Amino acid sequence: MLLLQVQHLHKAYRAKGKATHAVQDVSLQIGAQEVLAFLGPNGAGKTTTIKMIAGLVVPDRGTVSIAGRDPHRDPQALRSVGAVLEGSRNLYWRLTPAENLEYFGVLRGLSRRVARQRARVLLDRFELSHKSTTNVQKLSRGMQQKVAIAVALIHEPPLLLLDEPTLGLDVEATQTVKRLVREIASEGRAILLTTHQLDLAEELSDRVAIINQGKIVTEQPTQTLLQQFSSAVYRVELPSLPDDRVARLIDLGALIEGTTIHIPDPTLLYPVLDILKPLPIVRLETERATLTDIFLKLTQATPEPMLVKGGVHA
Repeated sequence: MLLLQVQHLHKAYRAKGKATHAVQDVSLQIGAQEVLAFLGPNGAGKTTTIKMIAGLVVPDRGTVSIAGRDPHRDPQALRSVGAVLEGSRNLYWRLTPAENLEYFGVLRGLSRRVARQRARVLLDRFELSHKSTTNVQKLSRGMQQKVAIAVALIHEPPLLLLDEPTLGLDVEATQTVKRLVREIASEGRAILLTTHQLDLAEELSDRVAIINQGKIVTEQPTQTLLQQFSSAVYRVELPSLPDDRVARLIDLGALIEGTTIHIPDPTLLYPVLDILKPLPIVRLETERATLTDIFLKLTQATPEPMLVKGGVHA
């Protein structure tokens, strides 16, 4: 079931008679139990797109549908969205976690009784019950982020917008937030994740959409994208490599870099290993692209769309 559908969004800003096209023909979709990492460099159009999804900016063209409703025509559509924004914009710091949850629950249409009941359940689930009466400003950064996620879930929205959810957190708090993201998605929610921490996006996302200069340059399943950019090259590292072996390896077609051997053709792996016997091998691995590699390759290249769903276009 699709919980978010974005189709052909366009947005231009005009100043002094000149138009700046912030978003050009952006389309996205997220289904239940899915995490979409929406990535892009600063100024790429990511924030404008998110504001259009959240009903804060009206698109020049295109449509947004959240659980079947258009937030620009039907304000009730925003009841289906929870958001955790980067920075300190999610909570009232002089209120306690319990007070924040009750306040935002009522603000989003719950009765005070239901808001209090859900607050107790969320505080217990996020292991915050012992801090329920402590002012938020006195909590650790990790606890504050857990409260912010709980607040975003108080009205049980099917779509969750997460902006830099682990920024500034220590290792333990980061692991906790990652676990919560996985759990929330598994419950049937759709999650739109924006982050500059590309290792986090690679770990948590089911699909990736990369925007550059206002255009989507790729939207694919995360593993498909990684495989597409990963070569079939093997890399063999040794503590030392005798000169007589180097000549034989080069004749075979291997590439030598110090004591590291790059094998550009998978069929050459076993012939290379035959030449190396009985030398000790430190490491043998395939050269796999990371999401960081792919992001840099796509955003530092031509702004014209290079990829489409499911394949590569020249």
